[in-house]
Amino acid sequence: MAKVTVVGIGEDGWAGLSPAARDALTQARQIVGAERQIGLLPKGLAPARAWPSPMHPLIEEIAASDRPVVVLASGDPLLHGVAATLARRLPPGSIEVIPAVSSLALACARLGWDQQTTVLVSACGRPVSGLVPELFDGVRVILLSADRATPHQVASLLATRGFARSIVHVMEHLGGPQENIHTTKVAEWPADKVFADLNLLAIDLRAETDALILARVPGLPDDAFDHDGQITKRDVRAASLARLSPRPGELLWDIGAGSGSIAIEWLRACPTAQAVGIERNPSRAARARVNAEHLGVPRLRVVQGEVPAALAGLDRPDAIFIGGGLTTPGIVALCWQALKPGGRLVANTVTLESEAVLLAEFAARGGELTRLSISRTETIGGFTGWRPAMPVVQWAIEKPRP
Repeated sequence: MAKVTVVGIGEDGWAGLSPAARDALTQARQIVGAERQIGLLPKGLAPARAWPSPMHPLIEEIAASDRPVVVLASGDPLLHGVAATLARRLPPGSIEVIPAVSSLALACARLGWDQQTTVLVSACGRPVSGLVPELFDGVRVILLSADRATPHQVASLLATRGFARSIVHVMEHLGGPQENIHTTKVAEWPADKVFADLNLLAIDLRAETDALILARVPGLPDDAFDHDGQITKRDVRAASLARLSPRPGELLWDIGAGSGSIAIEWLRACPTAQAVGIERNPSRAARARVNAEHLGVPRLRVVQGEVPAALAGLDRPDAIFIGGGLTTPGIVALCWQALKPGGRLVANTVTLESEAVLLAEFAARGGELTRLSISRTETIGGFTGWRPAMPVVQWAIEKPRP
């Protein structure tokens, strides 16, 4: 395996590179990078090859080649950059990273913002709705743009969510001779302004009194989701997610996803977590996708189909929630087999038939069986009384490690 060197380059081009970065490029036999980055290099270096779209075929080619290669990346290659992708693909010790100053560092330096309390969000190849979980009054966000349309999309989102008082700094060609910073309030947004394709946004979030602010802690209000009644209610949902225990990078199967509430709250609780919602009803599956976009976790994957067939080919989960389909023969055994060691399985039911399944599983495998009884206040004439909801039986268990 040949060595791959990833060199970070800023808008200041060759002049801003460190001696180590210049040496790597001078000695390179092959250079790969974006056309814009290649254009920043002086003449006389090794032949340069532009990334194709999609990039994956060339990444695989680099990983399989025995020829050394220098890869160009913007700023810090390990901050939403190609170096992270290559590092996951290449064996340890075969990649060297020579970073330049990141766009995050440059943006914070321009505004005097401390990096450790500034949130970083990327809209490169992702919907701008990924900003939604960060919408809190007083929070500062650096958002990496996809192109010139991103600032307008973000301004529209902020206005819709009650953050029109926010101040947005659109930073174009940051760190280069064409650097320009356009600052405005969302409420005064210039709809006809044409921004440079190379830009990022520094957002000082300021909420209005009617702003839509939703905590990351599980237990969002039921009306935060569009649903037809098939939803794990707020208090039961919070108890279920506490036992599912969202963790960085882990994958959840949400079986019988309905409105997607469990999977969506799993994803909101941990930005690097992943989830697949499995739902047989086409309209509910579509509704789950819309809810995921609206609540800022568009990475939710929704599979529309019947279990167990819809589970075929899915990656092994670290946690499974069964909110429907418990009476499907063999479904719990299949989920238990698929679940990774140390993984958590939680199943809820309100019917006696499904409760019988959970009682049998509890007797056979152990775990924790809980009966959740929730009552809410309701007006009775001129007085107030309690209205009990249907009790929910919940079985929770962690799969033993070898």
